[in-house]
Amino acid sequence: MNTNSLLGIIALLCAIWVIYDVWTKQKKMSDGSKILWTICAVIFNIITAIVYYFKKKK
Repeated sequence: MNTNSLLGIIALLCAIWVIYDVWTKQKKMSDGSKILWTICAVIFNIITAIVYYFKKKK
């Protein structure tokens, strides 16, 4: 397994985690915010996961 495929797997897991957490655990968040977080998670996987962790999970 090379570095690129490992980074791809990590990016995919980050995106899945953010999307799952937004849609299942953030009950007070508006639908527009959920859609925005989902789009960001798909496009900017790892960066979105880091930002989401510090902004929403604290």
